[in-house]
Order: sequence, then C-alpha cells, then structure tokens
Amino acid sequence: MVSGRPEKLLQIARELASNIDDFQTVLGPGKGNRATNEFMTRLGEQASELFGTEVREQKICGNNSLTVDFYFDREATIVEVALGLSNPGSEFEKDVLKAIMAQANRIKVDRLFFISRPGAEKRCRQPGRKAVADWLERSHGIRIEVHELEGEPRRRRKRRIPQTKSDKTTIP
Repeated sequence: MVSGRPEKLLQIARELASNIDDFQTVLGPGKGNRATNEFMTRLGEQASELFGTEVREQKICGNNSLTVDFYFDREATIVEVALGLSNPGSEFEKDVLKAIMAQANRIKVDRLFFISRPGAEKRCRQPGRKAVADWLERSHGIRIEVHELEGEPRRRRKRRIPQTKSDKTTIP
C-alpha cells in the first residue's frame, strides 16, 4: 500500500532495481559507481516526471554544497537513497547531519527516509546507529525509517592476502 510520495518513490526504486539483473552483484569501484549513477539517474528522471523537478537534489541544508537526494515538503520528509547503508562505512551520520542542518535552516523535517539494499535495516538496529536514531528523534523530532529494496543481502568476498615466502615459518 502506497500512502505518500516517499512511499511511491520507494515503489519506483524497487521496480527499477528488480529490472536490473545484476543489481545485487558487487561490481567494485568504477563499474559499480557507474551502475549506481545510472540507477540514480533513472530514479531521478522518473521522480521528476511524477512529482516535478522541485523534489530532486534539494539544497536545503544552508549556504553550502550539501544536497539531499529528495525532499518532500508536504510530508516534511528527506529521502536519501543510501545503497551502501548496510556497510559499516556508510554516509548514515552525514545524512543525519544534513537533516539537522536543513531543520536549522527553517526547513520542516520530521522524517529521514532511507532507501537502501537488503541488510540496511539490520545494520541500523545495531547499537551505534540505533543510539544516533534515538537521539535524533528525541532531540530534533526527526524519525528515521529504513526501507530496503527487494532481494538478499549482498555477500562480499573476503580478500585473501597471498602468503609470501617470508611469511612462512619453518621449524627445523
């Protein structure tokens, strides 16, 4: 059930992702960045057609270069498409900061709505991120919602460090 524009954007993102065969494949730097950029371009184009261009890449964080992916004023909602949110080193805290900065810039923000890959919800329930989300709601009245695209969480291969001759220990 789709209730508002952020939820409709989530539905569009899910449809787009489901039509990309290797969407959940780890492609690595370069190829992965290009694939993400293509996904974001297509999502932005469809969002602009449906909602108008005024919701996309909004500079609502003050006089700086920070932008949010989407801002829906009637819903007082920032939407960040954070595909790497399930990774330990994501931009979660930066996106939280952008929401606070927008609010300080007299922009009404009640909700920070993340769209991410599978595994993001679990990562955001971990103690550090949960503490940030609880603090954000308690101190600023901004609720964080994490919504996942369809599919299984990505599994990254662990790098194997090649063993060199000097790494080998011999016992006489």
